[in-house]
Amino acid sequence: MIKLGSAFGAFLDPVADKLMVAATLILLCTKPIDVAVLGPLPWLLTVPSIAIIGREITMSAVREWAASQNGKLLEAVAVNNLGKWKTATQMTALTILLASRDSSVGWLVASGAGLLYVSAGLSVWSLAVYMGKIWKDMESTTEVEMKQL
Repeated sequence: MIKLGSAFGAFLDPVADKLMVAATLILLCTKPIDVAVLGPLPWLLTVPSIAIIGREITMSAVREWAASQNGKLLEAVAVNNLGKWKTATQMTALTILLASRDSSVGWLVASGAGLLYVSAGLSVWSLAVYMGKIWKDMESTTEVEMKQL
């Protein structure tokens, strides 16, 4: 293994992942999934897609802002296990949904959609966890600054 790396590559890797996920979600939302019992449901994948893309945009902005602040805030938004579970369920869901896009195997489509909802739930949960950590760190920083005045 060559193990080459650069600062630009380290920056671009998560951006590329986010772009790939967003593009896939948008692609999946362009054609409604036809659920055998309910018929075509155009909103079925749109709802979790909005949650996932919204979370990714928000977290990118928050991490950029935290990087411009102090090291403690940057630690608060470091990747954690919840984010790794979110990513794993998200990638599995997208793989299943892409593989079964034009399939008549209803249980496969349903499992992919279900996993996408799990991923959206984990996305919102992890965003709340990160925001809670940031809020706590900002409160403690503000208290210290107020005492110094």
